[in-house]
Amino acid sequence: MNRLKKVFGFGLPCMFQSLTGLYCPGCGGTRAVRSLLRGDLRMSFQYHPLVLYTVFVFLLEMILRTVSRRWKRPMDHEKRVRILILTGAAIVVANWIFKNYMLVVKGVDLLPPMR
Repeated sequence: MNRLKKVFGFGLPCMFQSLTGLYCPGCGGTRAVRSLLRGDLRMSFQYHPLVLYTVFVFLLEMILRTVSRRWKRPMDHEKRVRILILTGAAIVVANWIFKNYMLVVKGVDLLPPMR
């Protein structure tokens, strides 16, 4: 986003936030990834917890699939994947509701600009 601001003089606004004044379900995702790449796990979680959850799920899946192949014992990956996807969707919805509640009711902006 900083490059866009430097090159074009503006950032790309979130259309949902521009229209409603509320956060969209994905607000904070890019900042969460940038914070994670910088090693700031706390801010990554604050920006959007789905990013850390995705990293955890990816590592867990890699380990479980490797173990399954080495022991030559098939695992039911499909059932687990469905549960993990539903959990991720629940995280997105809970995060969206909580951040908008904090913004509207408490007046606390949980998505500060990146430093």
